[in-house]
Amino acid sequence: MDPHHSAQDVLRCNLCETPGPSMSCKICGTHLCITCVGKHLLDESKEHKVLPFEKKEASTKCQKHLQKICEYHCEQCDIPICKLCVFSEKHLTHDVVDIFDSLESKKFALKTDLKELEEYIYPKYQEIKSYIPVQKDKMHKNSQNLKTAINRNEEIWRREIENIVKKLKSEIDEMDLKHLTVLNKWELEIKSTISEIIQSIADLKKLLASTDINLVSAYNSKNAEFTRLSAKLKVSLPNFTSKNIDTERLFDQFGSLSAYCITTEEPEKSGSSSLKPLRSVPQIITSINTQYKGHLKWLNSISCYSDEEILTCGDNSKIMSLYNLKGELMKTIQTKSENTPYDIMAIKNGDLVYADYKDRTVNIVRDRQVRAVIRLRGWKPLNVCCTSAGDLLVAMNSDDCRQTKVLRYNGSTMKQSIQFNDSGKPLFSTEGNTKYISENRNLDICVSDYGKCAVVVISRSGQLRFTYTGFPRKTKVQLIPCGITTDSQCRILIADLNNECVHILDQDGNFLSYIDNCNLRAPWGLCVDTKDNLFVAENRTGIVKKIRYVV
Repeated sequence: MDPHHSAQDVLRCNLCETPGPSMSCKICGTHLCITCVGKHLLDESKEHKVLPFEKKEASTKCQKHLQKICEYHCEQCDIPICKLCVFSEKHLTHDVVDIFDSLESKKFALKTDLKELEEYIYPKYQEIKSYIPVQKDKMHKNSQNLKTAINRNEEIWRREIENIVKKLKSEIDEMDLKHLTVLNKWELEIKSTISEIIQSIADLKKLLASTDINLVSAYNSKNAEFTRLSAKLKVSLPNFTSKNIDTERLFDQFGSLSAYCITTEEPEKSGSSSLKPLRSVPQIITSINTQYKGHLKWLNSISCYSDEEILTCGDNSKIMSLYNLKGELMKTIQTKSENTPYDIMAIKNGDLVYADYKDRTVNIVRDRQVRAVIRLRGWKPLNVCCTSAGDLLVAMNSDDCRQTKVLRYNGSTMKQSIQFNDSGKPLFSTEGNTKYISENRNLDICVSDYGKCAVVVISRSGQLRFTYTGFPRKTKVQLIPCGITTDSQCRILIADLNNECVHILDQDGNFLSYIDNCNLRAPWGLCVDTKDNLFVAENRTGIVKKIRYVV
């Protein structure tokens, strides 16, 4: 359809101007009356597909020119427009397609969504719903079994306590018996001695009254013996000492319950991988001009602040900028040290984090207030990313540029260091100050190593999974990776500076496709929004291109 044709209040046949065409060529986008169909089909220079014109769908009124019919669709603005809009300043540089082609494309997407909802998502939720009553029943039965087991243990412990009490009382009775036996024996001996003493007193009185020298001379004193036996029996009675009960230890000895835990299962890979297939021809949705152009202010890092806004930073600029998709500058933030930020990333709560290479800090910006959350000694941060768990992954070089590593931080606390493979060899190159980093949905850590001309992918535990160096059959020259990001399907996207394209890999490093048809100029920074639209920052032009690469 010729966009230069004069606009009409009603649709007309594009050949004879007859109002209300009843047919339309889906290939050419030409509206035709019945009379002109044959004439149109005589043009053998191209294929034709003439179908009945859908009048209801073609009667969409233009939102700006209320009396005009929308015959086109603006891809960047994603709205139907009329012929007058095509040449307006707003849409002049935008991609405009026939409204029926756009409708067909959107209906294809609708059919894909419907099929996904009917065949995968809805049955999955129904399965989950039916699973909940089963879990409730299991929970109830398990609780009853636990209480029964605890009751059995309660009886066992009660018997144990009764036995301990009986044993202590029995020991008391045994000690009393021994003690009593000793006391009784001692009592008999004392009584016998007392009788002897009484007799001795009586004998001494008789001798004192006697004048018989022989009797007095024969007297032998027993006082020394009586004195020796007059000591009191010292008795130490037993005491009972009650010990404080160690409740925690007693609880452990009695038994314990395992931890209560509810987790969710991730969707099966086969289901999730089919949700958003790659487009055969990626398409630029919009282009955003930023301030990072000229005077060595090269654009090097971007991050999706939302689906409608992007954060940017560039070389030789202390300013970080937030743009909307219309290219309007929403706000700027200055680094605290007034140094150039090496990398920038938006995090979940609306804050942003950036690396300050010269200051050796990783900083968080909240409500325009900058706070250094990580301060390094002997190392300088290069690139950063925030993980799904809220940790920070920081790629860094040593001051002497002889070592490179990736550290995982929770707040200011270092939790993990990744530097060597199982053979003790370095995972990363020490050349260059570009080590873009991204966490994949499967928790792999993906590092774009500019100096190594490779992408290094490591598992969450720090084990090397694979290294990607390019796909030689299509790559014209050596891969020079810069920005890296991942999408909802665990695909890995890599900006290739040398070949001015974007590589797309699956989560295991298998090459899937290139984005090489969007006239990318020095692609550097990458990020994706929640709908898997790709944003590519062109280093030298300062342009950010939003690209649709999935169906």
